[in-house]
Amino acid sequence: MFELCLVTDEKLCLGKSLFLVVQQAAEGGVTMVQLREKEINTNEFIEKALRIKEILKPYKIPLIINDRVDVALAVKADGVHVGQNDMPFELLRKIIPENMIIGLSVETIEQAKKAESFNVDYLGVSPVFTTFTKTDLSSCWGIAGLKTLRSLTKHKLIAIGGINKSNVKEVIQAGADGVAVVSFICSAKEPKEASSELLSIITHVTQKK
Repeated sequence: MFELCLVTDEKLCLGKSLFLVVQQAAEGGVTMVQLREKEINTNEFIEKALRIKEILKPYKIPLIINDRVDVALAVKADGVHVGQNDMPFELLRKIIPENMIIGLSVETIEQAKKAESFNVDYLGVSPVFTTFTKTDLSSCWGIAGLKTLRSLTKHKLIAIGGINKSNVKEVIQAGADGVAVVSFICSAKEPKEASSELLSIITHVTQKK
């Protein structure tokens, strides 16, 4: 489930329909889709989430909603991903269904250590490399930081930030259970091929672990 997550960013689709990108990414083998919308109202977010949920249904690919717990509940999404400044985990776990996936972003070792007592499904390790899609972060984990985190946590790790076909192999080798990708798929001329290529590398490395 966690091997390859597409994180959406409509602006990076370069004129292509976001729904078409999601469809093609699903055909290419992404194993999860996280809908991230920072600049639209709640009604639009819900409409977009419902449409993407229908696209993913035949592929049995889970839909994760970024930040907006209310939207995740409204559309009965498969999960929700929250950051350090979003709803506190203890409260979140009380209000969402037991079977809903929870992802939590961690940007420091301290945050990861605190999350050891949380019943989360995965930690989003953010960012591993420098990325223009997230500019409000002070530093990157890097491969060394990812290896350190792997040795300290029991949780599944999904690495995000500047990941593409040139570095995904070392990210998985460093201990990530999967990767989340924005621009490499959203901005690809052929999102299906980009997704398939990444998944092929991830699968190959995982089988050798």
